[in-house]
Amino acid sequence: MQENTCPRTDQYWRSNLKLVSALLTIWFTCSYGAAILFVEPLNTVNLAGFPLGFWFAHQGAILIFIILIAIYCIRMDRLDATYADNSDSATTSQVAESENDRSP
Repeated sequence: MQENTCPRTDQYWRSNLKLVSALLTIWFTCSYGAAILFVEPLNTVNLAGFPLGFWFAHQGAILIFIILIAIYCIRMDRLDATYADNSDSATTSQVAESENDRSP
């Protein structure tokens, strides 16, 4: 098995892990912290007639998770574009050419 020691690949994965760690920290803080640990102080505030702690436990954590997924997709697209390697596009074009050669 060949080891990949390319510095750009290492930077890419470091950036990826940094992003995932930040998003998971936000998710943990919102879902566990707001819905369980800080529920009493949050319940003093009402949102649409419901205590804010109740809202986080039932709706907020799920909505925040969905928003974090969207943020992850957008940021990963940018990260992929930043560290894009032309070898992937070359491989794709080679496959397309070889398929065209086989057609009658």
